[in-house]
Amino acid sequence: MWITYYIIAITTLVTWYAWNVNPRFQAQGMLRPYYTFRQDKWYQLLSSGFLHANLTHLIFNMITLFFFGPVVERAIGAGHFLGLYFAGLILACVPSLFRHRDNPEFASLGASGAVGAVLFTFIYFFPMEPIYIIIFPIGIPALFFGFAFIAYSFWAHKKASDQINHEAHIAGAVTGLLYVMLIVPRGIDHLLTLLGLI
Repeated sequence: MWITYYIIAITTLVTWYAWNVNPRFQAQGMLRPYYTFRQDKWYQLLSSGFLHANLTHLIFNMITLFFFGPVVERAIGAGHFLGLYFAGLILACVPSLFRHRDNPEFASLGASGAVGAVLFTFIYFFPMEPIYIIIFPIGIPALFFGFAFIAYSFWAHKKASDQINHEAHIAGAVTGLLYVMLIVPRGIDHLLTLLGLI
């Protein structure tokens, strides 16, 4: 579970540095697909995940990681947790990368894709564990929460009325599920067991 805490600490420190010491670091590090392709700034696929737009953005992602990260880390091991996190971090950028490659105004940042990968790995392993939301203090089974989250993300993405990169949330969730089923040893066995096939 220490990997989770290291990631939280590093992300918080990098975000703080960008806000308070070197704002140019934030401008250069966020994902801007137009420049990623034209100026070969591929590092933005990684750096953007350690930067956040504001304190609410940072707190929401880090609190989610704090509660679900240690459980997932114990379930799959530290090495696979790192692989899962960085796969979510990078692959969640891919839809935006291609969809906005000709839009010089688009920019995205935050660890939401990686956090989504961790959250949906938790849902995969513990589908009936209750998840609590502050505004709705009744435990929701993780599986139902996951369905609701994806449905909302699709709806919000189509509506496109805010500045949140909802397609990164969806891509992060899909990355987490695929990673645990295809790469984590015996990960697929868990699904087959839940389905009563083994």
